[in-house]
Amino acid sequence: MTTLNKIESLLRDQRGAPPIADWHPELSGDIDIVIKADGRWIHEGGEIKRHKLVKLFASILRREEDGEYYLLTPVEKWRITVEDLPLQIIDFEVNDVASGRRIVVKTNVDTWVELGKQYPLSVVTDGATQEPQPAVQLNHGLQARVSRPCFYNLVELAECRNETMILFAGGQEFELGSV
Repeated sequence: MTTLNKIESLLRDQRGAPPIADWHPELSGDIDIVIKADGRWIHEGGEIKRHKLVKLFASILRREEDGEYYLLTPVEKWRITVEDLPLQIIDFEVNDVASGRRIVVKTNVDTWVELGKQYPLSVVTDGATQEPQPAVQLNHGLQARVSRPCFYNLVELAECRNETMILFAGGQEFELGSV
């Protein structure tokens, strides 16, 4: 278990994000960037391996009402391709306090958010494989796929109610699936 102070510092010590909600440029076109289902960013066929560059691009990424993903600046808007979800949940920290459980999750671009009403966890079942597909809702219309190891560890924290696994976090209940 993590101390409450550590959770507070993880959330507080993040650098501010660009104000992309205020940016509304016209479409500049398509750019050959693909975010693979496993979280890798590919540009013109080659993987972007500089983590800081991926973090920069992720900080200016938005999904709009048309369902498309765009990289934005105040004057440019470039459409990119996303195979599944653009980000991954790769780690989490838990703290159980008298007022309830707090869980903060970490994305593959080093941002932390606390599961709760603002950042809910949802799980849908793949129709073909019947495997759970957990995701966390983020800012700017984005979602992050919860990695399999993180999901299994979250399931271990869940309680069974009427044959459904329920995770309590941030004053909310999240259904993880049937037993």
